Amino acid sequence: MDFMKQALISARRAAEHGDVPIGAVIVCDGKIIARGENKVQQKQNPTLHAEIVAINRACKKLGRKFLDECDIYVSLEPCAMCATAISFARMRHIYFAATDEKGGGITTNARIFDTDRHLWLPGVTQIPDHAAESAQMLRDFFKARRCKN
Repeated sequence: MDFMKQALISARRAAEHGDVPIGAVIVCDGKIIARGENKVQQKQNPTLHAEIVAINRACKKLGRKFLDECDIYVSLEPCAMCATAISFARMRHIYFAATDEKGGGITTNARIFDTDRHLWLPGVTQIPDHAAESAQMLRDFFKARRCKN
């Protein structure tokens, strides 16, 4: 199964309810155990990024706070808040499609894993095969939003 494609499906769901189209899936033992999409606008809560929603669902499903046997696939590079939450959840690996030049917390801007101060350092891999699709979805979303205003 193409897990990043599943994250992009979740991103489309976020756009359908007016949120920035970012999606995430958490995988354990080769199976998706949780999905998340941005719910910031829908729930009026600035912390409900796709990654946070997915982490909450995965912890609830597994009945534990650490997800050290899990990987997360995200349509956009996680921000500093989400990258830190992924670290706190002790996730094994982060896979992301597009980089985020403005708000990215891993390869751009905050670069939170560049220090040795984190108790848990997940592996990080960009999957460029889906980067263009993710970036285009975001451009289209913001273009439509600007046209409404």
